Amino acid sequence: MRLEFTKMNGLGNDFVVIDATRRPFALDAAQIRRIADRRRGVGCDQLLVVEPPSVAGADFDYRIFNADGGEVEQCGNGARCFASFVRQRGLSDKREIPVNTAAGPIQLRVEGGGRVRVDMGAPRLEPRDIPFDAPQRAASYALEVGGREYTIGAVSIGNPHAVLRVDDVDSAPVQRLGAAIEAHPRFPARVNVGFMQILARDAIRLRVFERGVGETRACGSGACAAVVVGRLQGLLDEAVRVHLPGGELDLRWAGEKAADGAAPVLMSGPTESVFDGVIEL
Repeated sequence: MRLEFTKMNGLGNDFVVIDATRRPFALDAAQIRRIADRRRGVGCDQLLVVEPPSVAGADFDYRIFNADGGEVEQCGNGARCFASFVRQRGLSDKREIPVNTAAGPIQLRVEGGGRVRVDMGAPRLEPRDIPFDAPQRAASYALEVGGREYTIGAVSIGNPHAVLRVDDVDSAPVQRLGAAIEAHPRFPARVNVGFMQILARDAIRLRVFERGVGETRACGSGACAAVVVGRLQGLLDEAVRVHLPGGELDLRWAGEKAADGAAPVLMSGPTESVFDGVIEL
């Protein structure tokens, strides 16, 4: 089977994007792993699929598969690339593009200059919605890993995230501790793990260990999660610039309002198309 694709990236978080609007998507996990392999395939953190909408009010379905072949609910950097892709391919001429994900609807806005803003929706804060094993919701939780206790924040941005505050992201044990927390039994669906260094109330540094992928150059939903956790812990302002290894994202979260619940998380950042290609599977 010959498969056409576009290679894209958002701050170095790289994707293979497939147009399945005219032909059903039919790749299995082994084929996805082959595409994602950086030596024998194309190489990517995630494979993104554009499908016809399955729900009213959406222009497309947006599906995400990690490099290990597993399907996941959300990817913020991928969502920005998704918006650029459908415009470049002539699948949409809109600047406001509603799409459906496994986690629910999100809104994409093409801002020009290669930048896209994503309305990621309201964060989910109750442990059962993350999912996370805890008796009640809190801004911080104690988590025992390898006989040592760590303090984390936990939130879902359509996918589960644990966020740890560290003094210096450069020396943080991202590989070792990220892998251990990803598979922690208190996160039954596994979890993405963010290591956050606060620079000021409007700026943080962040490294993210993504479930099913490992550390990536950038993680949009991870940036959203870090800002939400920092806000809940009283450490950050509403607008925050997130410095990731691959570049910068601008985040805004108004927090929680008693009458309306949690506000949506807004994320803005660049996208880039790298090349188009064909792979034989």
